[in-house]
Amino acid sequence: MGKAKGTSSKSTEETMPKWAEDEIRTVQFGQAEVISRMGYILDIYEKDFKIDVQLYSVLPDGRTIIEGLDVPKIMKMTDFLKGFVYEFKIKMYKGSLTLQLIEFLKTKFSLDMDAIYKFELQELQMMDVESETSNSISSEQLDEEESK
Repeated sequence: MGKAKGTSSKSTEETMPKWAEDEIRTVQFGQAEVISRMGYILDIYEKDFKIDVQLYSVLPDGRTIIEGLDVPKIMKMTDFLKGFVYEFKIKMYKGSLTLQLIEFLKTKFSLDMDAIYKFELQELQMMDVESETSNSISSEQLDEEESK
């Protein structure tokens, strides 16, 4: 968390050196791991094709909220509903940081971080808790429909 504007001073504020910024900006992500989690949509950003989601069980990195989850442009975000239970299939990419950057973040910022994660929605399926039926939307199905 950042300091309040009125209490920070340039001389005491820690800044990120260029080498660290460059490494974070250019981190190489590995192969996607597809994970399924139940949860609900917190917020929808149609113009940016992103959503925020709350998950009922933790992700491998320990979080239960994903902010700015990338949504494929072929999905109809107007069909997404906040607060309804969905099963999300999410592509999770992990980019490992160098030991030098890990140690720097730990000592200078007290930040225990060894990787950067990127998330992309692959599929979502609304769960109808009442009738045990569901509606599913996947990026692959939408691709097929558009090519017809």
